[in-house]
Amino acid sequence: MPTARRSRTVPVSPQQVWEVIADPHHMPRWWPDVKRMEGVEADRWTQVFTTKKGRPVRMDFNLLQSEPPGPGGDPPGRRVWEQDIAGTPFERVLGEAVTEILLEPADHSTRVTIALSQKLRGYSRTGGFLLRRATRAKLDEALRGLERILTGQ
Repeated sequence: MPTARRSRTVPVSPQQVWEVIADPHHMPRWWPDVKRMEGVEADRWTQVFTTKKGRPVRMDFNLLQSEPPGPGGDPPGRRVWEQDIAGTPFERVLGEAVTEILLEPADHSTRVTIALSQKLRGYSRTGGFLLRRATRAKLDEALRGLERILTGQ
């Protein structure tokens, strides 16, 4: 399963990062292209994107794992969610999409790593390299967004 992984060190504590990533309501502030959130529950949420033509697109997600960082960042924080694919237009292209965020302490800062694993279906499997490159760019943008809201820059 192709996985794109990106990391960034932000000058705040793991607990400060956790407060943002553990609340899906914050996603429009830092996750690329998310316009709003709908149906947010403890273990499910819907992200709403807008296409270039202005049409809304909804993506549903389920929380798989949520472990806040311990005192001083030990153990590290981990949050994992998967996209609901079955019965959606994404089913033609994706078999699975899982996002994982890991928070590790790093000298009065936090190393934030985001990994997005996507299992492609059918002919789409031939574009794995291009998908990973585009996904890495998206993850870099998410990390910049997190740093921006956590540091006020």
